[in-house]
Amino acid sequence: MTETGRDRVTTDARARGLDIDIVPRPAADSLESAARLLGIEPSGIVKSLVVKRHDGDYLFALVPGDRQISWAKLRALVGVNKLSLPHEDVALAATGYSRGTITPLGSTTPWPVFADERLRGNRVAMGAGEHGYSAFVDADALIDAYGATVADITDPLKPRA
Repeated sequence: MTETGRDRVTTDARARGLDIDIVPRPAADSLESAARLLGIEPSGIVKSLVVKRHDGDYLFALVPGDRQISWAKLRALVGVNKLSLPHEDVALAATGYSRGTITPLGSTTPWPVFADERLRGNRVAMGAGEHGYSAFVDADALIDAYGATVADITDPLKPRA
């Protein structure tokens, strides 16, 4: 039997002593729609972004749904001059997860985790390794389980044109 993305998430969470709740979620056309379907504010959804370093390695940036990466802040924290969001095929190869399902939990490679400080003290929803599901987890426990670097790495979302 083939292991699903949800299986990998659950197995990794259990190994790290994390209490997660994976819930089914209908397809959503935006982060705001997903938040409504889950009954939470957009800030309660964590975007798990795969970020490529200039040396070819990756990292995870955990960003509240109502914010965006501040490239200048993240570059300064990581100590590099260049970071980028890879194409979705590259992110899939780096994590084993497709866009919209990405999470550090169960990633095929354990990349370093950088979390925005605004996640502290919250129970959040994030990708569950498989489309149609979200994983709820205590952000502090997730941060601690990964030894994540916590800092101000985001800016407010810019209004869409």
